[in-house]
Amino acid sequence: QVQLVESGGGLVQAGGSLRLSCAATGFTFRSNTMYWYRQAPESQRELVAFITIDGGTHNIGSMKGRFTISRDNAKNTVYLQMNTLKPEDTAVYFCAVRLGGSTYWGQGTQVTVSS
Repeated sequence: QVQLVESGGGLVQAGGSLRLSCAATGFTFRSNTMYWYRQAPESQRELVAFITIDGGTHNIGSMKGRFTISRDNAKNTVYLQMNTLKPEDTAVYFCAVRLGGSTYWGQGTQVTVSS
């Protein structure tokens, strides 16, 4: 079955960096676009970035220029490098994949940025 396991979250001061990882199993990783989303308390889940099968990357909104998504097909892992973190980046971060009309989610990893 499809499994996505995020890691790398934690508590960091404003201006700091974190690198999130998402290990994927149960599907052909290299043949699928991978997504990072985040959800802050009492907010809707929002798209952060995605990376296509040929490595094309797309960053969204205020994360542009600060966050970088990448993938390692040999390790079936997608990454999110987050730099110059701000308190408003505090959220649970999820990776996701869309397969056969359904979206599969990991359990999420908490990122907390202190001011």
